[in-house]
Amino acid sequence: MDNLFNRKYIIQGLFIAVALILLGTLFYIQVASDKYFLSAESNVLRKIYTFPARGVILDRNEKILVQNEPVYDLMVIPNQVKEFDTLSLINIIGIDMKRFKKSFNKATVQSRYQPSIFEKQLSVQIYAALSEQLSRFPGFFVQSRTVRYYPDSAAGHFFGYVKEVSKKDIEESNGYYRPGDYIGKAGVEKQYNDVLRGEKGIINMLYDARNVPKGSYAEGKFDTLAKSGERVVSSLDFRIQKLGEELMKNKVGSIVAIEPATGEILAFVSSPGYDPNLMVGRQQGNNYMDLINLDKNPNRVFTVRPIQGYYSPGSSFKPLDALLGLQEGVIDPNTTFNCPGYYMAGNHRVKCEHVDGNISLRKGLARSCNTYALYVFQKLLTQKKFKSQRIAYEEWQKKVRKFGIGEKLGVDLPAERTGNLYAADHYNKKYGNRWGYTTVISLGIGQGEMDATPLQMANIMAIIANKGFYVKPHLIKAIGENKVIKKEYARKNYVGVDARHFDPVIDGMQDAVNAPWGTARQSAIENILMCGKTGTVQNPRGKNHSVFIGFAPRDNPKIAIAVVVENAGYGSSYAAPIASYIAEKYLKDSIAVNKRASVEWMKKQVILPVPKKPKPKLKPLLSDSLKKDSASKSLSPAKVLPAPAAAGTTPSAITTTVPSKIVTSPVKPIHIIK
Repeated sequence: MDNLFNRKYIIQGLFIAVALILLGTLFYIQVASDKYFLSAESNVLRKIYTFPARGVILDRNEKILVQNEPVYDLMVIPNQVKEFDTLSLINIIGIDMKRFKKSFNKATVQSRYQPSIFEKQLSVQIYAALSEQLSRFPGFFVQSRTVRYYPDSAAGHFFGYVKEVSKKDIEESNGYYRPGDYIGKAGVEKQYNDVLRGEKGIINMLYDARNVPKGSYAEGKFDTLAKSGERVVSSLDFRIQKLGEELMKNKVGSIVAIEPATGEILAFVSSPGYDPNLMVGRQQGNNYMDLINLDKNPNRVFTVRPIQGYYSPGSSFKPLDALLGLQEGVIDPNTTFNCPGYYMAGNHRVKCEHVDGNISLRKGLARSCNTYALYVFQKLLTQKKFKSQRIAYEEWQKKVRKFGIGEKLGVDLPAERTGNLYAADHYNKKYGNRWGYTTVISLGIGQGEMDATPLQMANIMAIIANKGFYVKPHLIKAIGENKVIKKEYARKNYVGVDARHFDPVIDGMQDAVNAPWGTARQSAIENILMCGKTGTVQNPRGKNHSVFIGFAPRDNPKIAIAVVVENAGYGSSYAAPIASYIAEKYLKDSIAVNKRASVEWMKKQVILPVPKKPKPKLKPLLSDSLKKDSASKSLSPAKVLPAPAAAGTTPSAITTTVPSKIVTSPVKPIHIIK
C-alpha cells in the first residue's frame, strides 16, 4: 500500500514539473525574450545585411592599389509590392520598362517573401534622388555596399576582378553567400577572397506601414556589425609595374621580376592588359563581353601570360644546361668545343649565329653559341654510366624539372600552368627504342618540345642569382595587422647543383651584358653589374619572339627578371633593353638621362600580329547562291621595326616593307594558351 501511495505522488510531481516547464517556456517566449517577437513581427521587421568593405591591397611600399567606393542596391520583396507609379521609379534609377519587368520577374521566381536585388550598384547621386521618394514604392528598399576602385587603372591580371556569385558559389559557401552577393573571380581577388571579403553584419530594421525605415529594433540589441576584410600587402613595386605596362603597350608578351632572396614578385605584367575598373559597376557585363570579343581584342586580353603563356625558352635555357654539365662533370669551365657556325646532329645541321672557332664556357654563354650548348647536351646524354641514352635523358629531364620547367611553381594565383617537358616515356611511345640524343637535340638550346612560362624563366634567374635555391614565387607578402605569410613562401628549395658551379656560368652571363662581344650589350646599366642572357625564340607562325632573362647586381642580387616580347625578333632588340629599364628603375629609382629618349621610343612601338583582312563582300550569282565563298584571304603587309636607338641618340623613323611572299594564314603568337 505504501508503494502505491509513493508512486501516486511521484507521478503527480512529474506532471507538475512538466507543467511548470511549459509555463516557463511560454513566459520566456511571450514576455522575457524578443527573439520570437522578431519572428512574429516579420511584417514590420526586416533583416538588412550590411556588407563589409573588402580588404584594401597595397604595394610593397604601402601605396594603396585597391580601395572601395560606396554603391547602393535597390532591393525588392515581391509579396509586399503594391500599386505604385512604375514610370517614376524607372526614371529615377535609369532603366526601361523591359528591364523593370525582367528584374521583377527574376526576383519573384527567386522568392516572393525574401528580399532580392532589383537593380544593383546605384550611384550616390541616384541613391540620393531615390531616398527622397522611397516611401512611394512599397516593397522596395535600399541596401548599401562597397565596390572596388583601382586608382591607377593598372595591373588588371594581378588583381583579377569581383563578380556576382553563381549558384555553385552559393552551394559551396556553407550558407555565407546569398543571391546578389559578390565574390573574387580571378587573380588575387579570387586567391585571397576569404581573407579580403570580411564578414557580413545584420540590422533588424523596423519599417512602418508606409515602408519608411524607423530605425533598428531594440536600439540594435540583436544587430551584428560587419567586419571589414583584412589589409593585404602585395609584393609588387608599383613603380616598375606601371613602367612595365607602359613599355609593353601595343605589344604582346610578359614581364616578371622577382626578388631572389625572398621569392617576392616585384612586377607581374601581362600584355595586352586591361583597366580593372572596367570590371566594376553596372556596365561590368558589357565591358567583359567587349574584352573577350576576338574581333576587337584578337590577342586574348584575359590570358594571364606570366603563368599561362607557353614559350620555348630558347637560348635563355643555355645557362641551366651548362650548370647540369658542370654538376655531372662532363665539362669544366675550361672545356672547349669548335664552332664552325653549325652543329651536326647525325645528318641534321643545326645553325649557329656565329663562327666562333674554339670556344669555352664563359665566351660560349656570352656569345650564345648554339654549337657549344649542343655539345654540352650531347655529353650529358651519352654518359657511360647510363645503359642507354634514353635512361640518360630521363635523368636529365628530372634534373631540369627541379628548376621548375614542366612543374607548377605554386604561385599564389589561380590557373597557373606547368610548362611543357616530356619524360622519356613520351619518346618511347613515339619512336619505340629508335631514338637518342640527336632526336631531341633541339632541347639543348631550349627549343623543340619544351615550353616554359615567363614566371618559370624568371625563377630560373632567381636560382642562379641565389647559387642553387629558390623561394617559391608569391605576390602577397603580408596579411592583416600581424603580417601573416604562409610558411611555404619562406622555405628554400634546392635544385641539386653545387654552389661552386654557379660562378663560371654567372661569368658568362656577366659578359653577355657587359663585354663588347656580349649579345645583351644594350641592357648594361651604368655602375651596376647586370648578368643576363638573350633568347631569340623560333616562331613558325611569324617573326621570332624576343626574350631576355637576367638579374642584378651580380653581388647580393636584388632583382631577377624575364621579358618576352612576341614577334619582336632578336632578344637584344626589345626584351633586353626593356629588362634593363625595369632593373635600373627598381635599383636606382630613376633611369639615366641619356636613356630616357629610348624609353619613350620603346613605349610607342607597336609590335602586334598581323590581323586578318575581312572577306570581300561579293554578290553571288544565282547559280552559286548555295555554294560557300572560297575566296582566299590575304594579309596586310607586316611592319618591320628597327632596334631601339642607342643611348643618347635620336631614334630613327619606323619603316614599312612589303613581304616578298604573302602567307595564307594570319601571323599569330606561338605557344599561347587558347
